[in-house]
Amino acid sequence: MAARYALFFVIATALMGGAHWYVYARLVRDPLVGAPYARVAAIAIGVLFTVLMGGFVAFRVLPRAVSSPLAWIAFTWLGILFFLVVSLGAADLARTVLGVLRGAATPVSPERRIAISRAFAAVAALVGFGASGAALASGLSRVAVKRVKVAIDRLGGVAGTRIVQLTDVHVGPTIGRGFIEDVVARVNALDADVVAITGDLVDGSVEELRAHVAPLAQLRARHGVFFVTGNHEYYSGVDDWVRHLRTLGIQVLRNERVRIGGEDGFDLAGIDDHSAHSDLAKALEGRDAARPCVLLAHQPRGIELADRLGVDLQLSGHTHGGQMFPWNFLVRLQQPFVAGLHRLSRAQIYVSCGTGYWGPPMRLGAPAEITEIELVHPRG
Repeated sequence: MAARYALFFVIATALMGGAHWYVYARLVRDPLVGAPYARVAAIAIGVLFTVLMGGFVAFRVLPRAVSSPLAWIAFTWLGILFFLVVSLGAADLARTVLGVLRGAATPVSPERRIAISRAFAAVAALVGFGASGAALASGLSRVAVKRVKVAIDRLGGVAGTRIVQLTDVHVGPTIGRGFIEDVVARVNALDADVVAITGDLVDGSVEELRAHVAPLAQLRARHGVFFVTGNHEYYSGVDDWVRHLRTLGIQVLRNERVRIGGEDGFDLAGIDDHSAHSDLAKALEGRDAARPCVLLAHQPRGIELADRLGVDLQLSGHTHGGQMFPWNFLVRLQQPFVAGLHRLSRAQIYVSCGTGYWGPPMRLGAPAEITEIELVHPRG
């Protein structure tokens, strides 16, 4: 485990160092920013790099009360850095295209080259900081309730059942008890039949976060509150968390299922995270295939197997909807679906954009959600 974290830190240092150098080169060095502003900018970028990398260590070794303020600075800067790199990359691409169209034979004077560098740097900085501000405002705004109707055959007497899905809350360095209290109050106001938490609830140990997740004990639903593990539970002590969540009255489904609504109801199955010990066949073993089945699975990948095994609806998270555009395009390389409702041959899948956030307290193009899913007849 220590070796894995050491390798992560080395890779992260190289990537973050490269990103900081790139921002310095394009915003300070190439535009020939004059003294003393260039020196101040270089020092500021160096300090932010140190804070960011120090934060990766502090989150693991210092108490949350000490590391949380540092986390806000480090993760907010990480988000700004992301948007600056994206905007500067787009500016460099545009400069390259314009250079090709202009032709290599057309000479450019040093003065004009500097003017062009300054113009592109100014536009890129405006776009990067503007996107960061919009993303920060979205990330820190109150989570919206998103209502989705899903038509499922053979619902019988449970048509109209409402499942409230929470996912990817990421209680940890910057998300704490106050956020959870607000979410619990709003979920309870929906008076759901089922509450489903589809993984990545926490980023930290039970000892660190016990008080912050305590309000989850107040969650109420007619048929119960259910949870399946996400990959971040495995980074945070999964067995301890499973035991603790059960003390809060939350039913943890680990490759198993329960019956909802009696004989005329449906099966609710839940599996461990795809990266761990996921076993859908075990969860569905021996079930009545005539009953509708809703599956809780943290990651969207695996939906093809669920489709083949007769699942009607899979509820997932993990992707955050990309969280910050244009990251959603990269998420699509790993997951079959990034956000929203989709249908395969039989199964449907709903992928939530998530209730909290990971890392930067920012969202752009993928607002957070508390999802109220209503099961309806196809013509109902």
